[in-house]
Amino acid sequence: MKTLEEYMALPYRMELIEDREEGGYTISFPELPGCLSCGETLEDAYDSAIDAKREWLKASLDEGINIPEPAKETALYDETNFSGQFKLRMPKSLHKALMEHSKKEGVSMNQYCVYLLSMNDTKKYAL
Repeated sequence: MKTLEEYMALPYRMELIEDREEGGYTISFPELPGCLSCGETLEDAYDSAIDAKREWLKASLDEGINIPEPAKETALYDETNFSGQFKLRMPKSLHKALMEHSKKEGVSMNQYCVYLLSMNDTKKYAL
């Protein structure tokens, strides 16, 4: 059996849900049933989620409850597994539009797509 700190270091998947009506965020750990927390800001939600994860794991260890390991696909997110490349299929019309926009901006389509992806990702998921 692992220690609390060993379980805390495992790469359990976190799911973030924004409450657009009332504000705030909920973070859950799908592999740890019932382990979730909320916060008014992303930072608060994250800090609360880490506390909730620690308490969930501690209670499970104290009670002798089996703690599931992270899903195999979560392990794929190990930093050594990223090449910086992936293949993407898209409709021809989108391909054409991206090519036209990148040409208008004076950059390669690859640079333009990386720019669009990073801008969208930063807006939605930055903590």
